[in-house]
Amino acid sequence: MTTGRAGFPPAQGWLRWALVAVPMITAMPRAGALAWVLIGVALALSTPIPWLHDLGARPSTAILSLGVIASAGGLWVVLPGSWASVALFSTTFFVVLRQSTVPIVLAVVLNVAAITAAWVVHHDRWESALATYTVVAVVVLLGLNRRTRLARIEQTELALARAQTAAEEHARAAALAERARIARELHDVLAHSLAGLSLNLQGARLMLVRDGASPDAVAQIERAQKLAADGLAEARKAVAALREDAVPVERAIADLLAAYRLDSGARADFKVEGEPRELAPAVGTALVRAVQEALANTRKHAAQADVDVTLGYEPGSVALTVADRQGRRPPDAPAAGYGLRGMGERVALLDGHVESGPGEDGWRVHLTVPA
Repeated sequence: MTTGRAGFPPAQGWLRWALVAVPMITAMPRAGALAWVLIGVALALSTPIPWLHDLGARPSTAILSLGVIASAGGLWVVLPGSWASVALFSTTFFVVLRQSTVPIVLAVVLNVAAITAAWVVHHDRWESALATYTVVAVVVLLGLNRRTRLARIEQTELALARAQTAAEEHARAAALAERARIARELHDVLAHSLAGLSLNLQGARLMLVRDGASPDAVAQIERAQKLAADGLAEARKAVAALREDAVPVERAIADLLAAYRLDSGARADFKVEGEPRELAPAVGTALVRAVQEALANTRKHAAQADVDVTLGYEPGSVALTVADRQGRRPPDAPAAGYGLRGMGERVALLDGHVESGPGEDGWRVHLTVPA
């Protein structure tokens, strides 16, 4: 779970962009008309690169990367000896590291085409072309090796998360069992004793009234009876409190997302904006149920899609956004299902508002509740 607003692109994002921009800039002094066109295309397509670190294998990311590879490869053919190969090979490495099979194959094909074109156009020796093919092979192998290592790290983190979840659930079950035992003891011993005491005092008061006892004696018995009744009410509240297991909204949502990650293996990020505060039970329940329903719909209609959840504390209200990242715009739903309908009814009872529908790359649910 992260807290705060979306951050500035990290240093790695700027480094990826610099590996494209710097070779393009250094090629400008020798550039002709065609070279200027290729430099402009490469720089334009590389502009979003610093922000692409968390978008995974989206089609738009693959298209931009392949465009940069094609432009850098073309520039390398037009301006032999330039640093365009740095942009070509570095972008190929990141495609191999993050993209699916089809973009990787296309990136390798573009590299081979650029090397072959340079060899043919400039009549280089075949040993030079072979050496460059070898460089491409090394870049691809390095990317695959890094990708495998990252996958192993993710599997290790997933196993640790599962172990931590199991340990937390075990500790929570033990705590609930102990609380249930204490609640039973309070109910069976203290509450029953106070209930019996209250009945006996009631009987004693009636007997004193019947026998004409002094008003002071009757008043003392009545006060004792009231104290017993108040003690019985407090004991019942304590039992009820021990039987309940109130969980903060942030923890409940984080647990739901952890379960989603474990079930699907997909990314599920949770961000809290603003200063967290205690919410009314009805508001907290509505928020948790909304996340639960949104994740259920994601499992049903977009299995293994990445999910982003944002909980924003605003003055006088709290906003929740659940967005899955399907990589495409989903079709409009013909009608709201029972789950979304129930979500809307629950939020409407709190004078809140719900919006749900397709976004640019997935389904989005946004609700605002006074709090």
